[in-house]
Amino acid sequence: MKREDNNVLYKLILNFSDVCLGTQVEVPTIGGSAKIKIPKGTQSGKLFRLQGKGIPSLQGYGKGDQIVEVQVYTPQDISSDEENLLHKMQNSKNFSPKAQKEKNKGFFDKFFH
Repeated sequence: MKREDNNVLYKLILNFSDVCLGTQVEVPTIGGSAKIKIPKGTQSGKLFRLQGKGIPSLQGYGKGDQIVEVQVYTPQDISSDEENLLHKMQNSKNFSPKAQKEKNKGFFDKFFH
């Protein structure tokens, strides 16, 4: 955890299948732990805000928030079965960042790019 003013920053490292399928996890907070739901398709770098789970204000007017940043873990060593599964997914259009970018284009992007 890292402090930024009255807010607390926490990096949550999840595996690829958890961010693809979605999950519920417990994260440590100053006052214990809190459960957060990670929706399907969560991207690395996504921020979740836990309101009031930060550091109390010195003036006594409330608390800061806890910001949870999702980071996706990438293993360095994988088995041959895992490698085969990844090769199958690699060839799927659904796992292509370019296909996702096209799918998420806004109104003006469709006309000007």
